[in-house]
Amino acid sequence: MIGLGAMGQAMVCRLLDAGHAVRVWNRSGGAPPGAQVVEDAGDVFKSDVVLTMLSDDAALQTVLLDSGALAQARPGTVHVVMSTISVDFAEALQAPHHAAGIEYVGAPVLGRPDVAARGELNILAAGHGATLDRLAPVFDVLGKRCWRLSDKPSAAFAAKIACNMMITMAIEAMAEAVVLTEPYGLAREDFFELILNTLFGSRSYQVYSTQILAGRYQPGFKASLGLKDLGLAQQAAAGLGRDLPMLEAVHGQMRAAVEAGGGSRDWSVMAAHTLGELDAG
Repeated sequence: MIGLGAMGQAMVCRLLDAGHAVRVWNRSGGAPPGAQVVEDAGDVFKSDVVLTMLSDDAALQTVLLDSGALAQARPGTVHVVMSTISVDFAEALQAPHHAAGIEYVGAPVLGRPDVAARGELNILAAGHGATLDRLAPVFDVLGKRCWRLSDKPSAAFAAKIACNMMITMAIEAMAEAVVLTEPYGLAREDFFELILNTLFGSRSYQVYSTQILAGRYQPGFKASLGLKDLGLAQQAAAGLGRDLPMLEAVHGQMRAAVEAGGGSRDWSVMAAHTLGELDAG
């Protein structure tokens, strides 16, 4: 594993508990007990499977490509990118993997660190079918389901970016609905009970209505990272020559929430901005 933020840490603990031997490298050091810490990211690529959970395109570029770590990979290694990166960079990664003689899989995940700790992630996987078969013992430990989406790794990142975009739309939809209903005497908890038991009972509405009601907006998934992912969605849409007005709206709301000081809080803090309650949570 390369990258030991909250998600990476939880994944490594799951793998260790399942009996896997895990080498780790992290720019800021530190590792769960039982993991073998190596001094160079290239040393991790002497493993059968390498998982990377790095924050963005630039981090992957620096840690894997600029450093030469990927070029040190042992033939037959499988590299699985599990963080959310741009579709353009996902496609650009195919050439250096081919040059290094190793397999490359896109497998970003749906789920927060607490979900990762329980091994209940949804894994959005794209790559050669035989390679995904090889990864089953790893994915079975980390997730409750592996969704095989395509043989092109970039498809997995397109799916993840689209999912995150839709979650922010759900958050904004609930906040705007409260703006309309609360002034007329309908308590937000009663309104949320209504929508959760009629039209909108999905997990995103369940989780983030609870966040809005509590008003604490604790990570979670940081709003600054949510803003990054919405930027990736904008970038992908621009590359396709398409205008996505709902995406533009939620990107603007998330940016405003981050600029108002909510960047380190859960991305549902966007609702607090819409409700005019950002300083109250």
